Amino acid sequence: MSSFVDRRGFVAACAAAGLPLDLSHRLWAEAAPRTAAGGAVRLDAITKEQIVAAENVLGLAWRDKDRDLMLRTLQQNLNGYTALHAIPLPNPVPPAFHFDPVPLGKLPVGQPATLRHGGKAAPAPKAPTTESDWAYAGVATLSRLIHSRAVTSRQLVERSLARIEQYTPELLCVITSTTERALEQADRMDAEAKAGRFRGPLHGIPYGAKDLFSVPKYPTTWGSPIYKDQVLDVTAAVVEKLDAAGAVLVAKTSLGEFAQNDGWFGGQTKNPWNTTQGSSGSSAGSASGVAAGLYPFAIGTETQGSIISPSTRCGVSGLRPTYGRVSRHGAMALSWTMDKVGPIARSAEDLALVFAAIHGADSRDPSARSMPFDFDPAMPLSKIRIGVTQSMLQAPDTAAMRAAAAGEGGRGRGGSPESAVANYQAAKAVLDALRKQGANLIPVTWPTEPPTNAMSCILNVEAGAAFAAITRDNTVDQVLIQAQWPNTFRAATFVSAVDYVLANRARTLLIQKYDEFFKDIDVVVGGGNLAATNLSGHPQVVVPTVVDETANQGVSFVAALYREDLVLRLAHAWQTASDIHLKRPPKYS
Repeated sequence: MSSFVDRRGFVAACAAAGLPLDLSHRLWAEAAPRTAAGGAVRLDAITKEQIVAAENVLGLAWRDKDRDLMLRTLQQNLNGYTALHAIPLPNPVPPAFHFDPVPLGKLPVGQPATLRHGGKAAPAPKAPTTESDWAYAGVATLSRLIHSRAVTSRQLVERSLARIEQYTPELLCVITSTTERALEQADRMDAEAKAGRFRGPLHGIPYGAKDLFSVPKYPTTWGSPIYKDQVLDVTAAVVEKLDAAGAVLVAKTSLGEFAQNDGWFGGQTKNPWNTTQGSSGSSAGSASGVAAGLYPFAIGTETQGSIISPSTRCGVSGLRPTYGRVSRHGAMALSWTMDKVGPIARSAEDLALVFAAIHGADSRDPSARSMPFDFDPAMPLSKIRIGVTQSMLQAPDTAAMRAAAAGEGGRGRGGSPESAVANYQAAKAVLDALRKQGANLIPVTWPTEPPTNAMSCILNVEAGAAFAAITRDNTVDQVLIQAQWPNTFRAATFVSAVDYVLANRARTLLIQKYDEFFKDIDVVVGGGNLAATNLSGHPQVVVPTVVDETANQGVSFVAALYREDLVLRLAHAWQTASDIHLKRPPKYS
């Protein structure tokens, strides 16, 4: 009997045996197929000899230890290709990316810059009386205090720098303090304020920026020992916009190396609510520092969870805008078609104030586009078509969960019944708050096709291309975790151009699915598939629902493209009904 079989024959045999189609495809993928002579497929594992042969074809020469690390990843890649090849892609389906003929340095026609904020100014609050109250005052509060001359920018910046110096050794959330720049800028903002000139709601407010944004005269380390002394003579676009808005950069915050996880060359950034735990990543220091009251807001980036995840872990609010909303000029590139820049703060209102200052087109980033942003914190919820996922509506079956856990020898799966109940109660509190404010909630189900694992090579290939130089000369071996980025970058060199384009064509189908989904819905409560919404480019905000020393939880809102105003409106509605976002980690209060 031949040891070769093609996929169609394998699936047909499974069907004859009565197996469902999706299970047949999974079994095929798990069988670890590899192409053999004549187009057939052999059902055993990829070998190092095959890697060597591929190296010869591609003009590469990895070391034997590199090949050992790549074996498993290449097999996983191949399983993903199998899922990709199963997606019907008629010839007219284009890739999800497009060529823009407008040269760098020129703006596309019809992209007017608009920075609008619909919120009404509130009267100046009373000045805080304790250092903790100052540290945890939000952007909106500090803005009114500066405008009323109750505090100076210099005072706020000095307080922020002092807390950074005090708490960074434990939290490891700041890589570089920008002290000289910050004090000079604060004094300039105070001089303008004294003359009656204010640049807007961020005038004089200190903030931190993830250390993948370049700022002249200061290291831009990307969290890696390879670049810990790198100084770039360019100011990132988001820093330029915040400079123009009057915000004061006080710190370059820690990030997981090359924007993954929470470990960098100085150690692991900690969660201020539980310092035995990492802050998650990769915008690790941005979220940690905001949670610990080191700065009122910070700038992070997300490719696939790097704002949403650390914001949830640290109990703060984070906004991942629509792809292309904020310029990435001067930022480290990980994935050109997936990287997004967004703010992290304590409240949705603060996120809106920051986002209003940073969004818009930029001739140096062809992906950046200007679209209206009209955040109205008083907009009636009854005017918004709000979907809610089934998982948020259904109470957990704790008896079934305990039975399943007992059947697994007590190990359990998917968390404890107690945590499931806590999640449901937190979700119910959010939904009840929205209903009380006039929301009409419509049950929805997120699209599940096409499968996102079929498109996983997009991020890996673009990351491999971004760091191709240090991969080819093996400088990448100086990274912190050998089996992490070096393996990903090297394995990415074996993804065929054909499969990369096929994955992007499948991404087009995903984008179309989500476009159809949002025709009848404006915003969904419940985050859905994080990989899918990052691939489709939709905006998402997460705000806390449970914050304590044991486990933090958040609720996500996802909206149609360019509707950041709506996700922020719903998040703000929840936060007007709750004080959870105002809680402070006891150790840093």
